[in-house]
Amino acid sequence: MKRIVAGQSNKPQRSRAVEIALAIGLVLLIAAGAAVSSMSNAQSDAPPKATDAAELKLGYFGNITHAPALVGINQGLIAKELGSTRLSTESFNAGPAAIEALNAGAIDATYIGPNPAINSFVKSKGESISIIAGAAAGGAQLVVREGINSPADLRGKTLASPQLGGTQDVALRSWLAKQGFKTSTDGSGDVAINPTENSQSLKLFQDGKLDGAWLPEPWASRLVLQAGAKVLVDEKDLWDGSQTGKPGQFPTTVLIVNKEFAAKHPQTVAALLKGHAESVAWLNDAPAAEKTSVINAALKEDSGAELPADVLERSLQNIVFTTDPLAGTFPKLLQDGVEAGTTKQADINGIFDLSALNTATGGQISAAGLGQD
Repeated sequence: MKRIVAGQSNKPQRSRAVEIALAIGLVLLIAAGAAVSSMSNAQSDAPPKATDAAELKLGYFGNITHAPALVGINQGLIAKELGSTRLSTESFNAGPAAIEALNAGAIDATYIGPNPAINSFVKSKGESISIIAGAAAGGAQLVVREGINSPADLRGKTLASPQLGGTQDVALRSWLAKQGFKTSTDGSGDVAINPTENSQSLKLFQDGKLDGAWLPEPWASRLVLQAGAKVLVDEKDLWDGSQTGKPGQFPTTVLIVNKEFAAKHPQTVAALLKGHAESVAWLNDAPAAEKTSVINAALKEDSGAELPADVLERSLQNIVFTTDPLAGTFPKLLQDGVEAGTTKQADINGIFDLSALNTATGGQISAAGLGQD
């Protein structure tokens, strides 16, 4: 046994104690640093705080089927609800171009036909867009020249649609397939389909270079009243109401939003929906003369030209303005796109998010099991 003699130094024991204390301090420091780092990482991984957007970039078409956009923008209904968020707008001819702009970040939301919305959802595996409201139902027809009296008369003829993969393009190709005709996205087949800008379709038909076209309003009415076309197919006759309980109604225009934008700025999306719902209500309640005046003013501002009164009157007779996107029709719309060769078979569950619309309007519009309602 080692003895400690009185007066002998205990320095070795003090050094050991200091070493132990330093080691314990180092461990505690490392632990504290790890905790701070963990908290920092948790904060950086947390979703960004939802805020009002500084700007909302909104797309639409200069068609009567997009009247909720035309009225909402022209009358200031959407801008009023957005408050401090600046509203900027961009006009498109057809859906695929609007989807391209949305996916590129050039716009945040857009009024659009259902088939391009489905295509975007399918291609992105559900990551790109959400359908947040309906806008218009009906208002699309296949109009043809004299001498074409039945589907059989279309063999060898040339027809137009607004754009490849657009809602009217898909409807035309699907309908022709059911008549036994083969078509191709390159324009070949039993019936040639040439996707053409709407204004050009009118001119080409007047010049005898088109035999017909499947068009939204007001272009179907313009070909009938200004170019001597006649209706071969009114699309409302192809919808018996089994999907929605509303015979003759099919979605022509819906409102979609970029999912990332909606996640960052839910308040802005809610404000957009309030303005949109006000616009739809105005269209359904306004006196006919005031309605046509406002729509024509919006069209003049958009394209520089008003519509003749008879064209506008005929167009409005064919359309129902509604915030209901008629979600029950979307499985058929998807299948039509598959048969037309413009989209792939896919699961579209989750394509709708109508929760903000129902909250904003106090409604109970159904997503038909394809998303939130």
